[in-house]
Amino acid sequence: MEEPRARRTVGVGIVGLSAAGAHLPALSAVDGIELTALAASSPASARAAGAAYGVPAYASVEQLAQNENVDLVVIAVKVPRHRELVLPALKAGVPVLSEWPFAVDLPEAEEMAHAARGTRTFIGLQGRSSPTVRWLAELVSGGYVGQVLSATVVASSSEWGTAVSERMRYTLDRTLGATMLTIAFGHAIDLVSMTVGELQDVVATTATRRPRVPLGRTGQTVPMTAEDQIAVSGTLPNGAILSVHHRGGTASGPGFSLLIDGTEGTLEVTAAGHPHINPITVRGARGRARPAELTLPDGYDGHPRLAGTPIHTLAHAYTAIRDDLVHGTATAPDFAHAVTRHRLLDAIARSAADGHRVPLAQL
Repeated sequence: MEEPRARRTVGVGIVGLSAAGAHLPALSAVDGIELTALAASSPASARAAGAAYGVPAYASVEQLAQNENVDLVVIAVKVPRHRELVLPALKAGVPVLSEWPFAVDLPEAEEMAHAARGTRTFIGLQGRSSPTVRWLAELVSGGYVGQVLSATVVASSSEWGTAVSERMRYTLDRTLGATMLTIAFGHAIDLVSMTVGELQDVVATTATRRPRVPLGRTGQTVPMTAEDQIAVSGTLPNGAILSVHHRGGTASGPGFSLLIDGTEGTLEVTAAGHPHINPITVRGARGRARPAELTLPDGYDGHPRLAGTPIHTLAHAYTAIRDDLVHGTATAPDFAHAVTRHRLLDAIARSAADGHRVPLAQL
């Protein structure tokens, strides 16, 4: 689209009023991109949204995409509805940003990526935009640890085992595409892959250790088919081994650690919560020295005032999307990247089902 390049401000139309919790503050923090329209589920809610946010509001994504001030349609609804909203936006020829998870399964992801047919697309794997993750990837590629020998991830989620609200109950059903494997594991493995490289093959074991979980404070329990234990191992492009264990419903709450061992040193990466939205600490050591905390150099963080907030990485993601649309660059991850990530998740599910190693290079 030429329009955002002409006026140098990217207009954003958001589908999904729940986006107000993250997308709107992130947009407000980034110059050159702004909310220009909303879409709601009914004419009545559209009128209420328009009054609340001071922008035109529509009852369909088709109407939203026709607004001449919308240069980017943001799909911010539950995963099972992504396809029905992404496809009309793409048909209108308007660039689309879809939240992650992208699709309920790999075939649906491939269908939507194919439907783009040259239209600019973006996927909400904002961990890739984190200043610390970008710096960490450069540390590894620049030889800080020498040749990578292995990478080990241990991560946890407080969800998928603890009490669930009625609104989030759908995340317990593995067929609806919003599980621990796709959400928490998916976000984490994406930034790990950015740092050490894509898995070339996988062997996976998964389990649902809590087949029933509490429904809020009702005293009832409801079934859960989503995996709450995920163990994956495989080889990286240089032959190094990556192993990951992601645990659900942990009493200690969410957490993340990545240990990268190399021929010349070690990097220890930790976050007190999910690493795509929480601050990340990096400790490093060369040779036999003891690991010490490393400081993020100047030039990586474009939004230092947001550091430590849940919208920090999302603001950086919107900055990259703005630049891609205005300057024609290709920095932010797109639907093709989303398909790559869904192929990995699909390979993990298939390996866990039949116990075989799945080579991703053949997929």
